[in-house]
Amino acid sequence: MPYRLWLMATSHGRVEMLGNIGPNWFASVMGTGIVATAGATLPIHLWGLRGFAEVVWVFAAVLLVVLLALVGVHWLRHPTVARTHARNPQMAHFYGAAPMALMTVGGGAVLIGHELIGEQLAVDLGWVLWIAGTIGGLFTAVSIPFLMFTQHNVEPDAAFGGWLMPVVPPMVSAANGALLIPHMVPGTGRTTMLYGCYAMFGLSLVAALIIITLIWSRLALYGTSGTARVPTLWIVLGPIGQSITAAGLLGLNAARAVPPELAQSMNAFAVIFGVPMWGFAVLWIALATSLTVRTLRRGMPFALTWWSLTFPVGTFVTGTTQLAVHTQLPAFKVAAVIAYVGLLSTWLLVAVRTARGSLRGNLLNPPPSPGPIRARKDPAP
Repeated sequence: MPYRLWLMATSHGRVEMLGNIGPNWFASVMGTGIVATAGATLPIHLWGLRGFAEVVWVFAAVLLVVLLALVGVHWLRHPTVARTHARNPQMAHFYGAAPMALMTVGGGAVLIGHELIGEQLAVDLGWVLWIAGTIGGLFTAVSIPFLMFTQHNVEPDAAFGGWLMPVVPPMVSAANGALLIPHMVPGTGRTTMLYGCYAMFGLSLVAALIIITLIWSRLALYGTSGTARVPTLWIVLGPIGQSITAAGLLGLNAARAVPPELAQSMNAFAVIFGVPMWGFAVLWIALATSLTVRTLRRGMPFALTWWSLTFPVGTFVTGTTQLAVHTQLPAFKVAAVIAYVGLLSTWLLVAVRTARGSLRGNLLNPPPSPGPIRARKDPAP
């Protein structure tokens, strides 16, 4: 009897901990899926990479299904607890991760899945996940900032990389929408799709640039938090790398939807826009690396925020790949491979630490207190 009671208590505790899974867990799907898509599109073909990308994409798809089931059951059984995530000034922003997880797997279906499940089913899956992700992403891009403007208590030093999560999904929609343009019937619908993707590109880019400015200002005025929130600085790479990727893919497919002279300009924009943004991305990688290493040396604990080291870096890889395709410069090809090696290394590290923390249960604890996380600088010498 004591053993049965212990087993029941343990199972009940595990179920309760699973009920604490919030939207930030979808970052693991994003980070895993981008490893697959970035590997499959590298400008340099390596033996075995395609098969590896297929395996990783399948794993990301399975992980997405599991998380959707867990979060769905949690909303049905504990809606009050689930709604507290939206009221948490740190956690609420990560609702943008779910739409991006859907579209990451959907984009992988178009790029990789057709070799496993057939082209028609892969394209259909890509469409379903793109539509669901786009609707969800446009919703988060409006609703989460609205909550910030009207309800959340925002401190002067509160800006962090997580603020970008709700507004980046439309940029992912723009990039993945470009992948679907070749599978559309020529005509008004295809042209509307192209212009709609450019509109979402602008929506996300302008909002992201505003938030990146606020993050830079907070770092200059107040410093970093010195906590596990520091890796979210890498999220800045997300809209930058994804915007380069979207501009490249839209430019490549523009000729299918608009007149040749306009398509040529759109294709040129991929380089004119992409190269300067790539330069800023390199600058931010240097800054984010320095700040992350500084915090690690001071004992930064592992948390789900470490997944910020995966998807944003993956978008830098795909963006660099697009520049390599458009310019044919060996420098961009080499940079894409080097960045992918870094992505693969961090993904393996974070995935192993996440699996270990999940089995131990410490990553399944309730989200942190909604109280402010203070930023600070080192004392003056």
